[in-house]
Amino acid sequence: MRWSELAFLHWPVPAALLRPLLPQELTLDTFEGEAWLGIVPFRMEGTRARPAPPIPTATNFPELNVRTYVRGGGPGGGRAGVWFFSLDASSRLAVLGARVGVNLPYFHADMEIEGSLDDGVRFASRRRGAGWPGAAVHLESAALRCTYRAVGDVFHAAPGSLEHWLTERYCLFGRFRSGAVYFMDVHHLPWPLREGRVELEANSVAEAAGIPLHPDIAPLVHVAGSLDVRAWLPVKL
Repeated sequence: MRWSELAFLHWPVPAALLRPLLPQELTLDTFEGEAWLGIVPFRMEGTRARPAPPIPTATNFPELNVRTYVRGGGPGGGRAGVWFFSLDASSRLAVLGARVGVNLPYFHADMEIEGSLDDGVRFASRRRGAGWPGAAVHLESAALRCTYRAVGDVFHAAPGSLEHWLTERYCLFGRFRSGAVYFMDVHHLPWPLREGRVELEANSVAEAAGIPLHPDIAPLVHVAGSLDVRAWLPVKL
């Protein structure tokens, strides 16, 4: 798959608010003692399962995820990865495939993405359909409307920096229908990041996961043009 016209919007969030929302097998990851919540809108392109050909209506579509950062399995905290509270996509088939295939909390949404990072990317999403079983809050109208743009040159985050800790994650965690937690390894080159700016018109996707964001705290914003990504099959933790 390819992820393009992407924005990393990050807020510091009290760790005590996030820990109860995670499986007990995972440990909330923090940077210098602080936990973070990410809201990530982007365009998905060229999506397919190898060696199968692309499937019409499930190949190119906007997507949006709400996430935090965790560790799981093994000594010393094990793998560093991502835990998704929700994922929205405009492709009904992609939503169905992700729910059935890897039991991720995908929702169908009416979505639009247009523009460029230099001139401004306009992103709009409004969730449709029933809530995810076990979700903290069932908010069918969860929405994100924003415009984000690049305000700096391309750079690669330095290891040890907050930017690197937030974005260079090569594993995601999920839960099988049996309740067992799994991990999926992900591979891509380092993110070609740029500092960004966002204008938020509506943002209730974090609230839908039971995570209120402080209205006076502006997000930390980074954007990226495009990156090719591969993901492997899930493995029980």
